[in-house]
Amino acid sequence: MEQYKQEFIEFMVDCQVLKFGDFTTKSGRKTPFFVNTGFYRTGAQLRRLGGYYAKAIHDKFGLDFDVLFGPAYKGIPLTVAATIAISEQFGKDIKYCSNRKEVKDHGDKGILLGSPISDGDKVIIIEDVTTAGTSIQETLPIIKAQGNVTPLGLVVSVDRMERGQGTKSALSEIEENYGLKTTAIVTMAEVVEHLYQREYKGKVIIDDAMKAAIDAYYEQYGVK
Repeated sequence: MEQYKQEFIEFMVDCQVLKFGDFTTKSGRKTPFFVNTGFYRTGAQLRRLGGYYAKAIHDKFGLDFDVLFGPAYKGIPLTVAATIAISEQFGKDIKYCSNRKEVKDHGDKGILLGSPISDGDKVIIIEDVTTAGTSIQETLPIIKAQGNVTPLGLVVSVDRMERGQGTKSALSEIEENYGLKTTAIVTMAEVVEHLYQREYKGKVIIDDAMKAAIDAYYEQYGVK
């Protein structure tokens, strides 16, 4: 596993973004692990997070795109941090854009904030995590309504590696249903590989009991 992925996993643990216990996802699944990017709360954390996203985006998509789109609300700081990092690391000035939950009818009008999306733009969507792939159904119509644009792909921080609406993984379904490439900074398999029975800062985060709970979860919701 690449060094930056190992660092990112530990970074998530340090920021309390990656937690293990009993949780319920947006799609209603009971899960022993949870990723909440709302716990990135300082400038230094967002700077590092943007750097990890920039690396993943560059590795998968290169730099031949125009706009990074982050769906409201969590996608807003993600798109800002990642576009800054892309500029710093790779010298490419990418536009950032997000949507508003409510259309603004005065001043800077419309549903978008940040850069407008123009005809001919190639767009990559940035999100925190995708479980069942439901959020993309809301995001793509917003982007396509802006004109003759090309949505290229989706990048998330963690691939939960579980079924979407059918029998395939959520990211695989997005690729097939919407023609988008997808990538993640890390997968849950890489998280388990790095943390299982390994002491980190005096604590074993994934012990045998937690590993059994994760395995049971994938028996129910994993790709068959």
